[in-house]
Amino acid sequence: MATENAMPRKLWEHHDPKSTQMWKFLKSTEKFTGTNFTDFDALHQYSCNHISDFWRHCFDHFPIVYSGTIPKHVVDETVRMDSIPKWFQGVKTNFTENILFRGDVQGKSCKSGKEDDKIACTEVREGSFLQPIRRISWRELRERTGRVEQAMKAHGVKKRDRIAVVSSNSLDTLTVFLATAALGAIFSSSSTDMGVKGILDRLTQIRPKILFMDDWALYQGKWIDLRRKMADIVSSMTDIPEFQGVVSQARLLHKPSDVSCVARCQTWNQFLSAATSSDLEFEQVDFSDPLLIVYSSGTTGIPKCIVHAVGGVVLNGHKECRLHREMDEYSCQLQYSTTGWIMYLGAVQALLVGCRMIMYDGSPFAPNITNFLRLVGQEKVTHLSISPRYLQTLQTNNVIPKRETDLSNLKVLTSTGMVLSDALFEWVYDVGFPPHIQLDNISGGTDLAGCFGCSNPISPLYVGGCQSLSLGMAVAVFDSTIEGGRGVQGIPVEPGVPGELVCTKVFPTMPIMFWAEDGAQRYFKSYFEKYDNCWTHGDFISIHPTTKQVLFFGRADGVLNPSGVRFGSSEIYSIIETRFSDTVADSICVGQRRPQDSDESVMLFLLMKPGQPFTSSLVRAVKEAVRMEYGPRYVPKYVFETPEIPTTVNLKKVELPVKQIVSGKVINPSSTLANPQSLDYYYRFAKDENLIVDPTSKL
Repeated sequence: MATENAMPRKLWEHHDPKSTQMWKFLKSTEKFTGTNFTDFDALHQYSCNHISDFWRHCFDHFPIVYSGTIPKHVVDETVRMDSIPKWFQGVKTNFTENILFRGDVQGKSCKSGKEDDKIACTEVREGSFLQPIRRISWRELRERTGRVEQAMKAHGVKKRDRIAVVSSNSLDTLTVFLATAALGAIFSSSSTDMGVKGILDRLTQIRPKILFMDDWALYQGKWIDLRRKMADIVSSMTDIPEFQGVVSQARLLHKPSDVSCVARCQTWNQFLSAATSSDLEFEQVDFSDPLLIVYSSGTTGIPKCIVHAVGGVVLNGHKECRLHREMDEYSCQLQYSTTGWIMYLGAVQALLVGCRMIMYDGSPFAPNITNFLRLVGQEKVTHLSISPRYLQTLQTNNVIPKRETDLSNLKVLTSTGMVLSDALFEWVYDVGFPPHIQLDNISGGTDLAGCFGCSNPISPLYVGGCQSLSLGMAVAVFDSTIEGGRGVQGIPVEPGVPGELVCTKVFPTMPIMFWAEDGAQRYFKSYFEKYDNCWTHGDFISIHPTTKQVLFFGRADGVLNPSGVRFGSSEIYSIIETRFSDTVADSICVGQRRPQDSDESVMLFLLMKPGQPFTSSLVRAVKEAVRMEYGPRYVPKYVFETPEIPTTVNLKKVELPVKQIVSGKVINPSSTLANPQSLDYYYRFAKDENLIVDPTSKL
């Protein structure tokens, strides 16, 4: 602990903090409250101690388009957090209207919009960045969105209908999102590399009216025909009465594919032909009405369908983009993300402040490792968002970004998806990037459509973790050794002591619901089951007692996170139980990340049925089944045999002790384990030599 709490090296400090939007917001908050704030930490404490007043001031401060009257108390702070209180009752707004037009001082829509001829977004495909596919002005984006919206209306789409996409980060996907939100309908997105079962696990829960899907996908120079996958998805949704069919989005642009082999399918142009105009109309909805559904998997059951509200996404988008990342209408953002990740929403949210959005489709390493970097320089990107794995790949291959392209315009480098090592922090400043950039390591994600930990431009940046906590997020660290349960109070630990990340007060991007018959029960179990009336996030963290930076040590639960791809062990278990039940009695799947590891590896242990051998052909079959059902990024790196699965006395398999053991920790078994001796077997897998043995051998 002493090492972790030693004063870390300072890497960056803003040259003029008083010029930032955060500083101006701090001063406006002083005027609003009559209180002086000495620094960011004082402002953060106020934002957490006066939740309603803080978020009301945010709403007044940002140019949000809305109708109605802002209530004096924007949320009832006296009710329980787990009751999911409504925010800004009496206020109506629309996500798309806030993106395509600007608000005046009364909060109404200024119909002239953002600068009509200014570029709103640029579409880029791997290998072709020297000639971007399309550059779209704000006027063109409004026209395209209006036409898609009118086509949706002609097909009967209305408020609260679900519209889903399985697509790339493209202009078509963006306009479907904006048109859906303009109508007050609900948007859902999945990436094209996900397998059929993974997609259906999501779509069959939300029951969309229309599915928009790419006909082809491009990755690492290879074109992949998606029409067979499209047909399989449609044939599996015939029993959903709401489902009208699929619209094929042409990724070859001017060469739409023949989709006659797909039932209930029409081309993009056929769909748009139903539109009689490109007029934009906005269905203003309540602040807490649904905007989009995102997905997160736990250790049991099918993926959670997490529903986020319109108002929270708009309000928090302004807060994080403007204050924490210093974005405005002169910014240009390149967010590398698939549409199946919450960071796709983060990319679209940047449009709220008038930022230019670069939509990148494909691998950042094709056709070579430097092309993506050259794109950053060519497009004069000010805000680049990637993953630690991307930075690590550059470092491993001795690629120095500042030597490959002009990074003079780059202001903020955002990293998220997995723990960013201290070594990479220092490599960014000592080797890779110009010293003027701010490294913005963030953490939060799908569950909250925002950040718990992020950067801020008025405090120093030190090596490690997240620079600071996000404004309005009442984060605390609780003793993780408490087993918890209904009515159990969490116990805060001292500053600098690791524990479980919790949030003790409501925030406007709390999900409004889970879209499922048992949604309320799953919601409570996901966030409020461990500590009474307190959001438990599942991350293991500490807060530095001096710098206040948030240090992340990984997940405190069984959620898997290799290379920033987050999914649940339940998705692996479903494959084993349905495809291998004749030979495999049980399984346990955990993530391994030892101190010497730069990334998490997924380890799957199989308990064979009596008389059934564990073979290399079984390992290959399991990996191929996972690849086919969910996609290549879900495939376990290691598959081993195990003689016993640790369980509680109630026969629930226990993942966390196994995860800790294979990651190099020595633990004291809980008294709730029915077979604590079973854990002894897993210690061998923390050693390097045991990770390269023949998987068919008995260990």
